[in-house]
Amino acid sequence: MSQEPRTKGERTRARILDSATELFSRHGFTAVSLREIATHAGLTHAGVLHHFSGKEALLLEVLSLRDRNDAARLFPRLLDPEAPEPPPGERLRRLIGVIVRNSGTPGLVSLYARLSAEASEPGHPAHDYFVRRYARLRTEVAALLAALFDAAEPPVRADPSRTAQQLLALLDGLQVQWLLEPDAVLMEELVRDFLARCGLPTAGAAPSGPGPDPVSD
Repeated sequence: MSQEPRTKGERTRARILDSATELFSRHGFTAVSLREIATHAGLTHAGVLHHFSGKEALLLEVLSLRDRNDAARLFPRLLDPEAPEPPPGERLRRLIGVIVRNSGTPGLVSLYARLSAEASEPGHPAHDYFVRRYARLRTEVAALLAALFDAAEPPVRADPSRTAQQLLALLDGLQVQWLLEPDAVLMEELVRDFLARCGLPTAGAAPSGPGPDPVSD
């Protein structure tokens, strides 16, 4: 069934988010003004403020949009406790699919790499967001690994919490290296190698699209 056309206001919000994503990715949060985002989007400063209360609110929406899409695909019960959850093996394939997808979106990879480093400062507007994001990722990835370890033959005896932290650190580090030298860093292959060393050989990746977005933006 085809979707209804988005309203003019929704299209304008999407244009603002696209401009903010591009400028934040290129220059970081602190170096970009709301007026620059407005100019890039072809709007006035007041036009942007009609849709977002300020630059901090816009930043958090840029960050959360991709996370909601990925959560719907990998951890659907975070968004809806009644949602059916794919089997652990399928979620692992989808996780690999997200890595494949990221290889085609260097702007967003750059945004997360840049902002997660900036947000290590407690006063940064995205500090609490990234603290919560990593805590949630550690919990969900550890639960996924625990299920995969138990189902492996023979069962894997590694600590899923420690392995989850190692996997997330690997993903972050690989993304920075990939941004610096894309042809020299094969993110998907190296992640598969890490999982195989943990006793979890992976099958073909699921389609790498962003998956359903449970929140219309």
